Amino acid sequence: MSLESMGPRRVLDDPAAMRAFAHPVRLALHELLMRAGPATAADAAREVGVSQALASYHLRQLARYGFVEQAEARDERERPWKVTTHVQQWSSDAWSAEASAARGLLEQVIAERALTWLAEWQRRRQDEPDEWREAGHVGNTYLYATVEELRDVGETLMGLLEPLMARALDPSSRPEGARPVLLAQMLLPLPPAGSDD
Repeated sequence: MSLESMGPRRVLDDPAAMRAFAHPVRLALHELLMRAGPATAADAAREVGVSQALASYHLRQLARYGFVEQAEARDERERPWKVTTHVQQWSSDAWSAEASAARGLLEQVIAERALTWLAEWQRRRQDEPDEWREAGHVGNTYLYATVEELRDVGETLMGLLEPLMARALDPSSRPEGARPVLLAQMLLPLPPAGSDD
């Protein structure tokens, strides 16, 4: 399965949309809908730990910028929300000062969200079964790579992840015992050795 088969991908190139998405509650709500599927504001609020009114407000903001939309309801009383796309990427063409600042803000908030998950994992790690404790880890590796090689690393990694990412769309494809896993990626070109930067 390819990323294309996971539906349309959203290319973020609008600074206003990037700034709107760069909010911890909105990212948490979007993440919940990605992991769990459609949910009402009340259900999402309980899962994320905010009031229903706050969840409703942030879901409407996400809808305003096209990140979520109303899902089909089981009855007339509920109004569930769902994500519009499961794959998002930043536009490499969006390098204006405004777009660069918005992209930096979004990347910072995503990294902070990942650190929040890391702290949560560290709190509960001892209560996890041995196999999950051993499988989860944090690593740090320094590479020497050309621009082309760095791009290849990212593309190869995405190729390896595609079958696992596709399970977000189809719960019936998840093997028994599968659970959500966060893979936080950072491929950061560092200053050349010996530079003053």
